[in-house]
Amino acid sequence: MFKKLPGDEASRLVSTTPDTAVVFRPAVVQTPAILTVAIAVWRILAGALALVWRHPIALTVTAGLGVIWTRYGYLHVLALAGLAVAAGLSWALVDRPSFLRLVGWPLLAWWRLVTVYRRHWQPVMIVSGLGRHLRGRDCLPRLLAVTCTPWADLITVKMLSGQPVTDWTNRTEHLAHGFGATSSRITVQRSGRLLLTFPRSDPLAVPLPAVPIPETASAGPVQVGSQENGDPWLLKLHGTHVLVAGATGAGKGSVIWSAIRGLLPAVRAGLVQVWALDPKLMELSYGRAIFGDRYAADPDACADLLDATVKVMQERAGRFAGLQRNHTPTVDNPFVLVVVDEVAFLTAYQSDKHLRQRITAALATLTTQGRAVGVGVLAALQDPRKEVMNIRNLFPDKIALRLDESEQVDMVLGDGARDRGALADLISPRPEAGAGVGYIRLETSPDRYVFGRHTSPTPTSGQWLPSSPRWVRPYDADSLPRRPAMRGVPLSQRPVAGSGMRAGRVPGVRTDRRDASG
Repeated sequence: MFKKLPGDEASRLVSTTPDTAVVFRPAVVQTPAILTVAIAVWRILAGALALVWRHPIALTVTAGLGVIWTRYGYLHVLALAGLAVAAGLSWALVDRPSFLRLVGWPLLAWWRLVTVYRRHWQPVMIVSGLGRHLRGRDCLPRLLAVTCTPWADLITVKMLSGQPVTDWTNRTEHLAHGFGATSSRITVQRSGRLLLTFPRSDPLAVPLPAVPIPETASAGPVQVGSQENGDPWLLKLHGTHVLVAGATGAGKGSVIWSAIRGLLPAVRAGLVQVWALDPKLMELSYGRAIFGDRYAADPDACADLLDATVKVMQERAGRFAGLQRNHTPTVDNPFVLVVVDEVAFLTAYQSDKHLRQRITAALATLTTQGRAVGVGVLAALQDPRKEVMNIRNLFPDKIALRLDESEQVDMVLGDGARDRGALADLISPRPEAGAGVGYIRLETSPDRYVFGRHTSPTPTSGQWLPSSPRWVRPYDADSLPRRPAMRGVPLSQRPVAGSGMRAGRVPGVRTDRRDASG
């Protein structure tokens, strides 16, 4: 029986235990020396060809310096090196962006590849469980490329065959600490290929100056801040609905005011109307001169205002039916933005059940039918649970500012958002560092999360618009357009812009600039 098994039998098999396994030594095949030498030579040649193919410029420069050193001496090499350094410094001083793009960031990427990622790749992959040890060899994901930006390292990785993306999203903390970063994010580039983002610094840690008021009238997108990569954060309001969720002091009010401020030229031109619901009475009341009759704070008045908005929406739908499917803001048919601060007070905390159901039904109607006819909803709340806001999934675009619990991140941004790097619960609770910082989930890119920060100045004396670095003079009633007396007239019967009355004009704005605080 033993003679039929491969390998040499272990000599003197002695065992007093019936279930003891019999161990055999595998057969050893003697490889000819000439074959070993041929394989080694082939590997050297293949490596040399790959080196020339991947780094032609570096090899050419090195070879050229070697020839000059051999023929003319090392002094000429030192002179050329000094000339190259002087040219690089001059280039960096004259055109720093192009120097960093073509020289600085590629050099930093090469240095980080050699000293950080390639050096620690094997132990991090094995310890985190992303690599496999099979038949005496390590099977590791392949490190394809390292790219540096002003704020982060971008690592392109080819996964192992048959490896799921969840293996990576569940190990973001392992990867971050393994490579010396504060956090990491996972993005799927295409099948079998991932993009790992390791921030080197936090460009949003410093408060940003408020964005200037646009010169032209437009319904959006409006710039409300900056993204982590330095690109402007453009918030789309027309053609969508936006839900802003964040704990107390996270900056929800400033997001709202930044959006309103970006629409001021369009409001002045009559292309946009802002209808405000302010049950807290402490946020949107500063803009009563802008909102005019379209401002409500009492729950009954909020319900009436929402019913009036639904009536406007349905009237437009009847006129647009069979003629158009997309809305273009005009003076006759302006874009109507319904802003609701602390929407949970109206949909969950309101003691009047009938009023609560009426408000929820109106909001559900607007969010399901409004955007095609030019009606959008911008709502803010603190608690994103379903029992508090059961229509949160009707908002295509969602913004998660600082949240109290990790589970709330997935409630706002969708399942698995936190595993993919949206760490809204870890945003700093200090206002100067974390207020206004958040993650945005867009309808057009549901699996990607934009990391941005909006701006908000510190209020001083006088009447002011939050999130604006330009302080507004107190409104003069005589400078506003005269409105007909509306006392006693139901909101649903009051005229709106496009039906005989223009939207109120915003008075002039001073040009005093101030820095914004988170």
